[in-house]
Amino acid sequence: MDPTTPPDAAGPTFGELVAEAEAVPTGGWDFSWFEGRATEERPSWGYARAMGERLAGAEAALDIQTGGGEVLASARTLPRLTAATEGWPPNVARATALLHPRGAVVVACPEDAPLPFGDGAFDLVVSRHPVTPHWTEIARVLRPGGTYFAQHVGPASARELVEHFLGPRSGARRDGRDPDRERAGAEAAGLEIVGLRAERLRMEFHDIGAVVHFLRKVVWTVPGFTADRYRTRLLDLHERIGAKGPFVAHSTRHLFEARKPATA
Repeated sequence: MDPTTPPDAAGPTFGELVAEAEAVPTGGWDFSWFEGRATEERPSWGYARAMGERLAGAEAALDIQTGGGEVLASARTLPRLTAATEGWPPNVARATALLHPRGAVVVACPEDAPLPFGDGAFDLVVSRHPVTPHWTEIARVLRPGGTYFAQHVGPASARELVEHFLGPRSGARRDGRDPDRERAGAEAAGLEIVGLRAERLRMEFHDIGAVVHFLRKVVWTVPGFTADRYRTRLLDLHERIGAKGPFVAHSTRHLFEARKPATA
């Protein structure tokens, strides 16, 4: 019996919840395991739907850092020429199995490497939650008049959760994810900003297993996270959830649309 839970307590113990979360595979961007255990408000713009509308009108499209390919595969129509890149081998295999039947090619490519495509290969480049948008490469592979359309993770996303494990973060954390800095990076690469919207969204974690799985899956939240390394902080949070209800944090997202100027 887990010593951190009284013998007459109802429901799974702390140790059982952590063990269950550690056993769940983390590949791809399927978040269905969180159903009933954690929630995150969705941005009002509906990225997957809007992406699908743009794909339907494209001739050649690229999805950067596709994960397991789930978001791209949600589009009803894919262009005749559709490619996706991904750097993590387990996700490459998942994306290949999901996207090849749709006629899309999946290319293994580290997230910080140059894109393995020729200049002006695509009229549409999309991405959902790229780790870092490499603006010069995005501009290079876009055709003149082509569009970059993506949903980015914003600065200080899930800050409340980060600070529980790592302590207070100084200032506003205006890091590379800041939309104004990303705007400047895109413009420096020669892209024109068509639209930029940002939202702050409520997250709720209903049990400690959901926290553990989230931190294992979204690895940049608490870099180097393991349940053993942060057991004391996890136990504190487990007890807090038991006493006060769901742990609330807030994610930040911004919708980016940029265009490569058409040549004369």
